[in-house]
Amino acid sequence: MSEFHGVFPYLVSPVDADGTVRTNVLGQLCDDLIGAGVHGLTSLGSTGEFAYLNAAQRTEVVRTTIEAAKGRVPVVAGVASTATADAVAQAKDYQKLGANGILAIMEAYFPIADAQIESYFRSIADAVDIPVVIYTNPQFQRSDLTLDVIARLAEHPRIGYIKDASTNTGRLLSIMNRCGDGIRVFSASAHIPAAVMLIGGLGWMAGPACIIPRQSVELYNLCKAGRWDAAMTLQRKLWRINEAFARFNLAACIKAGLSIQGYDVGDPVPPQAALTADQRKVVEAALREVG
Repeated sequence: MSEFHGVFPYLVSPVDADGTVRTNVLGQLCDDLIGAGVHGLTSLGSTGEFAYLNAAQRTEVVRTTIEAAKGRVPVVAGVASTATADAVAQAKDYQKLGANGILAIMEAYFPIADAQIESYFRSIADAVDIPVVIYTNPQFQRSDLTLDVIARLAEHPRIGYIKDASTNTGRLLSIMNRCGDGIRVFSASAHIPAAVMLIGGLGWMAGPACIIPRQSVELYNLCKAGRWDAAMTLQRKLWRINEAFARFNLAACIKAGLSIQGYDVGDPVPPQAALTADQRKVVEAALREVG
């Protein structure tokens, strides 16, 4: 299994009002993020607005990201659906395009029992030959992954990682204690990355890394070097970005931040709304504070 670690920005999906993916903008962003030292790229995470894109748009986003990466860093492609067969088809397609890993996300309309949740993720992992990162975000999903389900999934040869976007850092430690080396933990922007690194995390997949990539890589390097005082000084500074973003729609915030930095990524996909002028000022101020 190829090893993922470090900072994986959750990429935005720049889409025109007519639905066309702005491949040139996304390609430039990917190139610049790699130049800033990030360790990988994640397309179609929460920041990538996967729930608001059609199949053709999602495929175009993944293809563009893989072509821009040119093998320099691994690309983990988000797969999400309410139906297992659709999720399996997406995973197979993205592997064919050249994705190095799959971020498996479960959407749900009706409540789903643990056995079926486990079956959904297992079916995706069975369908591909590349590593699978299972994703859970109980704040937004109808279904969550229990510790028992995570432990069983960790035994699958291709499920090697979890990205947990709960705000419960204690749960991350429980996962690590229960699963050992069976599954490695990526932090989310809902957690304090340095704290997750301290307890044994291997990095973070998060939207804010799109707009503060260099600072994020610096934080990771400080954590890896065990320079915890310096890491926490930087972490406190960077946390202002997370605090600002927790107040508004995440995709709208990251797109506003990128727009301020000169990337013409456009607005979030309706019915989501772009930030108001006043909200945008909050993002601008946060970016100024972190340099």
